Amino acid sequence: MIFAIILLPLFSFLVISFVLRPFFNNRPQLSAYTTICAIVGSLILSIWALIAVNGAENHVLTSTSYQWLAIGDTVINIGITMDSLAAIMVVTVSTISLLVQIYSIGYMKGDGGFARYFAFMSLFTASMLGLVLADNLLFLFLFWEGVGLCSYLLIGFWFHKPEAARAAMKAFVVTRLGDFGFLVAIIFLYVKTGTFDIGELHELALAGVLGGSTLTLAAIGIFSGAVGKSGQFPLHTWLPDAMEGPTPVSALIHAATMVTAGVYLVARMFPMIASSETAITVVAIIGGFTAIFAATMGLVATDIKRVLAYSTISQLGYMMLGLGAVGIGYASGHLDGHHALTLGVAVAIFHLFTHAFFKSLLFLGSGSTSHATGTFDMRKMGGLRKVQPWTYVTFVIGSLSLAGIWPLAGFWSKEGILHEAHAYTPVLFWLAMITVFMTAFYMFRAVFLTFHGEYRGGKEGSHSHGLHESPKIIIIPLVILAIFAVIAGWLPVGDFLGADVHFSFFGALTSWLAWASLSFGIAGILLAYIIYVRKLLSAKSIGQSLGPVYTLLIRKYFFDELYERFFVMRFLVDGIFAVFQWIDTYIVDGSVNGIATITVAGGKVMRRLETGQLQVYGLAIFIGILAIIAFLFIFS
Repeated sequence: MIFAIILLPLFSFLVISFVLRPFFNNRPQLSAYTTICAIVGSLILSIWALIAVNGAENHVLTSTSYQWLAIGDTVINIGITMDSLAAIMVVTVSTISLLVQIYSIGYMKGDGGFARYFAFMSLFTASMLGLVLADNLLFLFLFWEGVGLCSYLLIGFWFHKPEAARAAMKAFVVTRLGDFGFLVAIIFLYVKTGTFDIGELHELALAGVLGGSTLTLAAIGIFSGAVGKSGQFPLHTWLPDAMEGPTPVSALIHAATMVTAGVYLVARMFPMIASSETAITVVAIIGGFTAIFAATMGLVATDIKRVLAYSTISQLGYMMLGLGAVGIGYASGHLDGHHALTLGVAVAIFHLFTHAFFKSLLFLGSGSTSHATGTFDMRKMGGLRKVQPWTYVTFVIGSLSLAGIWPLAGFWSKEGILHEAHAYTPVLFWLAMITVFMTAFYMFRAVFLTFHGEYRGGKEGSHSHGLHESPKIIIIPLVILAIFAVIAGWLPVGDFLGADVHFSFFGALTSWLAWASLSFGIAGILLAYIIYVRKLLSAKSIGQSLGPVYTLLIRKYFFDELYERFFVMRFLVDGIFAVFQWIDTYIVDGSVNGIATITVAGGKVMRRLETGQLQVYGLAIFIGILAIIAFLFIFS
């Protein structure tokens, strides 16, 4: 039945692709209903599995592996792992996916690719669920690439738009760089250990059999895959451009599926990665730096979906920081093995769990505003709280939760990460605290620009009297997600994962750390209020006074130009590809053309010799006889 969690949405994809689209194309809504029914089935089975895991010994259900391939002495099995980590993840993925599909019925209504959209979404959900449940690295990598393929198809869903096609290609190529490191690590581990099984690899690492430079290189290779998928520095550039896909796609990719796959991978491989102090330090540093790095770009973005995209990168950095901080505590000997291995996973996955709800809420909320205004540019919005009260209230709840305001969900999960960062990585902790301030500021900058003040025009040609609240099929998922954005932090996720990362409801407020982070968040909200509502400070004047800094942020630190002009054009096109072209032209083609030239020239010579004149043949024989006599006379 656990295999059915993956197979139901996969079956939905096959039915839509090979039955509904060819034979029932005039009834595209059947595709939506098929997808929703399949994901409802996966959600029911996921909840059932969660309950079963909770009652199982050590929160692990035994599963059977089946032989997949046998090549000589190498046998590769496929199987599933259903433990507390997998159980939390499949429930999260299924829940968010279900709400996104319901929302999509209203959002994608009338689109020519309606059935194709739901087919891709079904395959995407199946791939993510398979990734979560896989019990070995090779099987996991198969679904890992499936998620990458689906992201390409969905980001470029409106492929007739050049921006969408370029964004899809960019996402595919950039994530391939990280995936290459991941694949090399998988092969490297198999050569060194003879197994792909994740459990066996953990045992070898903890026993010290797998260690030294071998462990470090493998761990960093695995983390490189996570860096690509989760948009961590320096492979972050694809994620903001991925906003060219439909908004429900953005909600699914950036809340509970593709980008969280990287965090899940590090959490799943945490015992192995944490056994290398070098590797886990790299995880902490990259995560902490990414958190503040992405937040700075969110401060100046004008597209509401891109603000949320930078927020996603930043929050994923938080999760990596949580894993890295606990891992450093373990590697330095401040935490015992069992406690560290459960605590690191708990703090990161707890924030992943709460983030899935409030971030999908915010993305779907941005889609609701676009539904009314025809744009995602916040400079062309304003005053929407008057005509979209449900969207406004739910968006504010999501923003407060993301800002870490007590007692919403984001407060509890963010506090767990900050607590561990303060204990083991003080420098990164203070960077994270500054990020708390930035997060609150840019989110309420988005709230005030979008919903407060007066309407500023929307899409060219639209009028304010056309503004309206979104239909119920869009509002209902927003309300459900808003409820989870409030209560998800109260759920005992950490306890279920084996570590106490919760504060009591009122006890959290006796902690100076909680007050500090809360103060930073409130300060960010107040600054946004002063600038964008009271207008006591001018945002334009502040930008002009910052000068080069503002330019640096608005141009995204020039990373796109750096990658395009240096890495793509000079290093690849003018460098490696030019060498390949020279080899192809002068060695491969040159060899073939040279052989052909010699053959043709030889044919011409033979044609001249074969004249058909007896006197010429006699002359040739006579010359040959003279040559033989001369040879014998000289060398005898």
